[in-house]
Amino acid sequence: MWQSYFNGLLVTAGLIVAIGAQNAFVLAQSLRREHHLPVAALCILCDVLLVSVGVFGLAAVLAENPLLLKITRWGGVLFLLFYGVIALRRAARPKALLEDTQRGPRSLRSVLLAALAVTLLNPHVYLDTVLLIGSLGAQQPEPGAYTLGAASASTLWFLILALGGAWLAPWLARPLTWRLIDLGVATMMFAVAAQLVVLA
Repeated sequence: MWQSYFNGLLVTAGLIVAIGAQNAFVLAQSLRREHHLPVAALCILCDVLLVSVGVFGLAAVLAENPLLLKITRWGGVLFLLFYGVIALRRAARPKALLEDTQRGPRSLRSVLLAALAVTLLNPHVYLDTVLLIGSLGAQQPEPGAYTLGAASASTLWFLILALGGAWLAPWLARPLTWRLIDLGVATMMFAVAAQLVVLA
């Protein structure tokens, strides 16, 4: 059970830390201190729902189709390697996260709608949560524990972004910070891909 939990925690942490559109949006809201906690809660809820669909929906399908399981596993390897290479490229050319100071305050409704759009209209969210994290979870001995681990990683990360963004704003604005984060992400992606190859 604990192995499945920590697998879910580590895999999700490795994927979620990548600075994509969703993370950048949450961090920008945090830097502006504009409804950042409701935005983080919405992102956590979406992640938990999508991971659950992936783990429990794919579990039954993969159990009945060994070929599909193999295709999913090697697809995951390729996807992780691709993510790792992208993170290395970002690390080679880091950019500072710029705070948009020109925008005036927005309503909670408009901010949450924007957060939903950034989350649900981004195809990478489905690749990450439903397909990759979900297919890995479907192969765990305890899928429920894996899902809880994934939910824990999502909760911790979005709370860190929401609560720590304003406090760490001067440090987070430096390109060197993103370089270190992306190097860590690339390392995690390659490590998980290697684990999948060993299991294949």
